[in-house]
Parts: sequence; C-alpha cells; structure tokens
Amino acid sequence: MAPGFGVSCRVPRGASQGRSPTPGLLIGLVLTLAAVAAYAHSIARQIASLRVLQSDLVDRNRRDSLQLLRAQNDLNQLGLAMRDMLDEAEPYPLTAWSAQFARIRTDLTDALAREAELAGGSPQADPDGLADSLAQFWDAVDRTFALAANGRADEARAQVRVSLQARQASLTTTVARRLVANNERDEDAGARVQAIYDQVQRQGYGFLAATLLVIAGTSLYLIRANRRLFAELASLSDRRRELAQQLIATRESTLRHVSRELHDELGQILTAMGSMLGRAERRTAESDPLRRDLREIGEMAQSTLNTVRSLSQTLHPAILDELGLESTIEWYVTTVKKQLGVEVTYERSGTPVPVDATVGIHVYRILQEAMNNVAKHAGTDRAWVRLRYLPRALELEVEDHGRGLGAPSSGRGLGVIAMRERAELVSGTLTFVKPDAGGTLVRVHVPLEDAEGDGR
Repeated sequence: MAPGFGVSCRVPRGASQGRSPTPGLLIGLVLTLAAVAAYAHSIARQIASLRVLQSDLVDRNRRDSLQLLRAQNDLNQLGLAMRDMLDEAEPYPLTAWSAQFARIRTDLTDALAREAELAGGSPQADPDGLADSLAQFWDAVDRTFALAANGRADEARAQVRVSLQARQASLTTTVARRLVANNERDEDAGARVQAIYDQVQRQGYGFLAATLLVIAGTSLYLIRANRRLFAELASLSDRRRELAQQLIATRESTLRHVSRELHDELGQILTAMGSMLGRAERRTAESDPLRRDLREIGEMAQSTLNTVRSLSQTLHPAILDELGLESTIEWYVTTVKKQLGVEVTYERSGTPVPVDATVGIHVYRILQEAMNNVAKHAGTDRAWVRLRYLPRALELEVEDHGRGLGAPSSGRGLGVIAMRERAELVSGTLTFVKPDAGGTLVRVHVPLEDAEGDGR
C-alpha cells in the first residue's frame, strides 16, 4: 500500500447497538396513509364534479370563443376589403376582390358551423339569427359582384356602401355579443370552479390538521434516530474528504510522472529517430524512391513527437513549474480552441504575485475542468476566462452564455466534486453564479497567504 493511504474506518458503537427506527417509522407511515385514504375519499366527488364542469363547460366555451374570434377576424377582413373596393384610386376592378371574398366566405362558414356544433346545434343555439343574416349578406355580395361583372361598377360600389358595409357591421356586432355572452359564461364557470376549490381547500385544512399530529410524532421519532447517525455521517464525510484529497494528490503525482516519462523518454527517442532518418535521407540519392519514404517516415516521427509533447503538456504542463500559473493559463487558453473547439477571451487584472506551485496546479485543474464542462454541456463555442490578483487573494472566473448547469451547488458530478475538493485543498472557495446573459460562471477564490502557508 502506498504511503498515506492507510485509512481506517471504525463504526461508532452507538450506531451498531442502537435500536432501528424502522418499526416506528412504519407505524407512522401506516397512520399517514390511512389519513390520506380518508381525505382522498372525501374529495373524490368534488374532483369528479370539477372535472365534468371543466370538460363540459369551460373547455367548450373556450373552443366556442376561439371560433367566434376566427369569425370576427374574417368579418374584419371583409370590412377592409370593402374599404379598398370603395377606393376609386385602386387600379383593380371590383371583380378582383371576388377570390378574396370566396376564401373568406369558406373560412367564415366553417368557423360558424364549428361554433354551432359547440353551442349544441339546436335552434336555440342561434337566437340572434346570425346564420340568416350571414346568408343575406352573401346574397348581397353575389349581386354586387354580378353588377361589377356586367360593367356597372358605380352601382356595385353603391351596393357596397349602402348594403354590404351595414350588413358587415351588423354581423360583427352579433359576433361580438356572442363573445361577450361566452365571456360571461366563462366567468360563471370560473366562479363555480372557485367554489369547488374553496370547498376542497377547507377539507384540505381538516386533513392537514389530522395528519400533522401523525407527522409530528413520526418526525420527532425520526429526529431522535437521525441524531445517532449524524455523528457517523460527519465522520465518514471527513474521511471521504481526506481520501478524495489523497486521491487528487496521487493523481497529480502520477500525471507528473507520466508527463515526465513521455517528454524525457519517448520524446528523446522520437527526436533521435527523426535525426537518424534525416541523416539517412541526406545520404540517399535524390532520385532514389527510398529518399521519399525516409522523408515521410521522418514527418510521421515529427508529428508523433509533437503529439507526445502536447499530451505531456496536457497531463502536467512543465511551464507551470518553470514560469508559474499566469504563464500557464495564458498558454492554455491559446490551446483550448484547437483541443475543445471553444473560443476563449482571456483577461488579467491586478498586480501579479508569485503563486505557490500547489496552489497553481489546483487552480489550473479547476480551469481545465470548467472548460471541459463548457465544451461538453454548455452548448456554446465561446467562453471568458478572467484571472484577478486581489489583495492577499487570487480569483479565477470561467464564464459562458450557454444553457447553464441548472443547480450546480447541488450537483454530484465527479468533475464538480473534484473542483470543490481542489478548492478546499488550497483553503479556497468555489461558487457557481448565473450571469445576467445566461449560462454559468464558475469562480474560484484562493487566499494566497493561507494557501502558501498551508503546508500540504
């Protein structure tokens, strides 16, 4: 076993010897279910009557009103068309409006037919004689277009002015009255629905009064049982945090070792191969096909070397140990576009100060994880990275205007947990904010003095 990983976990004696809360909770559950069943039975009739009221009256009135609004819109279009027909400056003959009238007639007839079906289809459904008035209007329309077709445009316009406009206004008024009547029925239905809701509410208060006693007793018993578990949970949480920190430290050590091996061992081998291939190429005649093959192999070796170096930098950037956190972040944001396909705008403010290597690697990993979240979950290809040097503190922000993370504070994703653990390792805080423009803003705040003097 590696040093530092000998974690022991001893269960508190009270947790294993205490009585199980299950029987008491089951009794409380049975009593609560009995109260719920009684309440459900008492309001079943009210819900049934409410459902009938809403489906048979409210929904029908709503659909009826929609058809009346459709008819009203068609009548308004007829009014606009007749106004244009009376405009003598129009370059079109009156017969040019016949197609528009035919289309409106079809739609208006369908709307009123549907409205009649919703009203019941009985003679009492048309007490204001809307159907007869509409039939007379269309007869007058047909006569008007017949006059226009026979070259009697002036008489046709007079017919529009004297007869059609008045009939259209009367039809519009009739439809409006029906809409008002529908609204009144909706208000009455709403009052009846509200009365049922009020009755259900009163019954609900009685149900709550009956069940609160059961819930209160069950809750008190549950609290007593939970108090015995909280100490154990707190201990396990502390041990989990210690283990997570040890795992993070081990991971960084492993990544640093693998990065060094890739850079020093494999990188040197590939460099030597490239040098040897170059010498062999120069010693080969220009016309020899082998020269071309050697060149291609050398290019492949150079490409592999570049990939190995890039992978080595990703695993553990050597620039972090050599030039510090600020230079590492500047280098990283230049590679994000190629690696993740995200365009990054980088900003730095404040007076730079030296940052401990331990703080630097954890802040850098938080930046990496935040950018990976942007690429995978944000649904955007643009992000903003801000590094601020504050008095005795360091602050890093990663902002995107994508779909957001919902409620990150309650998330349990491994990435978010690792980010929080890294922030705690350097005595920092990690917060998630929703910007005004939408998306997610990840902010890590690290007190430099405390982190540098932490000694971990």
